[in-house]
Amino acid sequence: MISPNGLLAAGGDLSAERLIEAYRNGIFPWYSDGDPILWWSPDPRMVLDPAKVRVSRSLAKVLRNRSYEVRFDSAFDQVMAACAAPRPGQQGTWITPELQQAYLGLHRLGHAHSIETWIDGELAGGLYGVALGAVFFGESMFSQVRDASKIALVHAARYLQLAGFRIIDCQMHTDHLESMGAREMDRDGFLHLLAELVDCRRDAGRWEYSSTRLDVRAVGD
Repeated sequence: MISPNGLLAAGGDLSAERLIEAYRNGIFPWYSDGDPILWWSPDPRMVLDPAKVRVSRSLAKVLRNRSYEVRFDSAFDQVMAACAAPRPGQQGTWITPELQQAYLGLHRLGHAHSIETWIDGELAGGLYGVALGAVFFGESMFSQVRDASKIALVHAARYLQLAGFRIIDCQMHTDHLESMGAREMDRDGFLHLLAELVDCRRDAGRWEYSSTRLDVRAVGD
């Protein structure tokens, strides 16, 4: 029996080769600073179909009318640092300096990407993750301005949908992700789907994207 939910192993390293192999098998690192590296594959798994992101009427209006710019891969290190920053009611962070350096390495190799919302020239929110085959593995997101991370997620979903990605792996359940359309899959079903999608041919490299507006239909429209 796996206990706690999804904990598979402890130890190892965060080399690019190990991380890529872990993701290919539905496993990701998650641990606190000072602890050994812990590797997880939870059951159930939270996933989001890029074509089925749920957009509220208020968010659709923001996406159409608010002054912002969404860029990809222009400030990966800043996004990681912002995701790692302490949050209200939270002590410490699981995005350790060691982990940040590991994902910066994946970014340089063209496997890890940042999606950034810029408002008035400042980084206001965003997310980062790893792309393999037709799967984007979302790692963390942050928001310093209301709706900034949601703006980034909707733009990311539209980009991923058009690029042929089939799922966004959200890892663990949150009410926020559920409100955006993510759903839970049992672990066996997720791993079966992952095996079909992770080997889809796709070249690694920097994502070129910049947008100041997005027309989307709200739920119920």
